[in-house]
Amino acid sequence: MEFQFETRYDQKGLTVLARALRKTVRKKRSRRSHMFGWSVVALAILLTAAQRLLGEPWAVRDTLNCGVGVILIAVFFTEDSVNAFFAKKKLLPGTSLAKCVFTEESYTSTTEVASTEFHYEAVQQVCETANYFVFLFSRQHGQIYDKATLSGGAVEDFRTFITEKTGKPIVYIK
Repeated sequence: MEFQFETRYDQKGLTVLARALRKTVRKKRSRRSHMFGWSVVALAILLTAAQRLLGEPWAVRDTLNCGVGVILIAVFFTEDSVNAFFAKKKLLPGTSLAKCVFTEESYTSTTEVASTEFHYEAVQQVCETANYFVFLFSRQHGQIYDKATLSGGAVEDFRTFITEKTGKPIVYIK
């Protein structure tokens, strides 16, 4: 059986990849970072509130504290998009469109620049979202496959195929 995908590594796809990394292989580190960040936000709020309770006039320090809190909150709610933005900047020219062919032994990803063969045992985690399959290789590397471009079988067939070949259960990411 042979499956084929054609995937564009754009902002939307890279955001999905960043979310999958954050919710699986980076889960513990992400949780620690969020706890630290929310602690900083709480401290900024407490410091500003304490200054108001003491009757101190508004100072530059208070503006900075509020600014840091607002920036951290904004990053928390957009972190996957921010990570995708920087990942897109690091993409090599000619690698934003990948055509991938899955066979029984391995799969091959072809871009304008190169063609690379991958073995299924290299996949650390397999994830699925509403529009993509996501393969994770490490805390920094992954690949996405657009379900809309799947040919050679149905999504259910590919799901069964990839679970069998990798030996990994598929984690659904919202």
